Amino acid sequence: MESAKKHCKNKDIAIDGNNLQTEPVLIPGLPNHLASLCLANLPPSLLYRVCISWRRFIYSPNFPPFYSLYALLAPTSPAPDSACQFHSASFFCFDPVAWKWRSLPSPPTSGAPLCMLSRHPSYISRILPVQSITASGHLLLIAANTHNFLPALSHPLVFNPLSSKWSFGPPFTSPRRWCVTGSMDSSVYVASGTGAQYQRDVARSLERWDMSKKEAEWMWETRTACKDAKFSREAIEAIGYRGKLCMVNIKGRALKEGAVYNISMNKWEQMPRGMLGGWTGPAAMDDQVMYVVDQETGSLSRYDPENDCWEEFVGPSNHLKGAQHISAGRGKVCAVSADGAKIFVVDVSASAIARPRNFWILEPPEGMEVIAVHILPRMSIHQSSC
Repeated sequence: MESAKKHCKNKDIAIDGNNLQTEPVLIPGLPNHLASLCLANLPPSLLYRVCISWRRFIYSPNFPPFYSLYALLAPTSPAPDSACQFHSASFFCFDPVAWKWRSLPSPPTSGAPLCMLSRHPSYISRILPVQSITASGHLLLIAANTHNFLPALSHPLVFNPLSSKWSFGPPFTSPRRWCVTGSMDSSVYVASGTGAQYQRDVARSLERWDMSKKEAEWMWETRTACKDAKFSREAIEAIGYRGKLCMVNIKGRALKEGAVYNISMNKWEQMPRGMLGGWTGPAAMDDQVMYVVDQETGSLSRYDPENDCWEEFVGPSNHLKGAQHISAGRGKVCAVSADGAKIFVVDVSASAIARPRNFWILEPPEGMEVIAVHILPRMSIHQSSC
């Protein structure tokens, strides 16, 4: 029997073979597939406030996904019933329409429960790195430490916001921590770092994973090695910018070294002097613009490639002083405060240039601190959670 639809006052009834499914009517008098077309162009914040059926609609596959903030959070004290008796990090999503935090599903494991250590009793004053990036609209977890300071991951963990599901990436040739992570288009890059023990060949290595290939063809490809092992001492985020990966080995104003990997030519280059000199804190890229926050002054600057200099975009701000991580996307720069207690959102869109910058302050759930933030499409959620 061909699929057919009948309509009644309160329900949209779909008859498909022997299956009968009912859906709430979105607009009385219109079939839901036509009503979806009418509602898809309206702001999700407006639809959310009108009725339950419209609220559920904006989280369905039929509504264009709006963007949300994803955060890697760690408890300020370990849970007493946790399998990992340390500060293990986890991911949350902040829904700007519902204005609420939602926890992501637990990542898959290949054995013991996953423990992404963020603090250790022996180093309580230091946050240990848990390295995550975004690529091709996905959230990727790349590297972390276990409680005995071993690499926590044998594969990347990949979260698809639209399906709200985790999956495994290709197995690492050398599981590592304290490494360089970055992405450009659909490719993910991992370089340098330390495994269970320090190995010079791992500390100089660079590998690429092309996510655009079929899953059965996923693998890490060896690329030109780094010239030395100086990028294996810190967790470093490489910024994909104009066909190159740009990175520095130390944040802040301390004396540092920079490196640039030319993706198309598969070779390492010297970082331009002006780029290196003004790279004084965490950096991010959005719409071919690279931003950096000066950890000392709290100013936000963007890089001018023509003149090899950084232009101050937002003047010194106490909100941005000491920022530990930033993410940029959809005309916003999101910065994690020095103590991880707040996320500051700055409007850097073109429409904001002629007026004072808008700042928003977002706090994590109680008892949590922020390690990193990312901007991605909203997470698919169960209808009953709307």
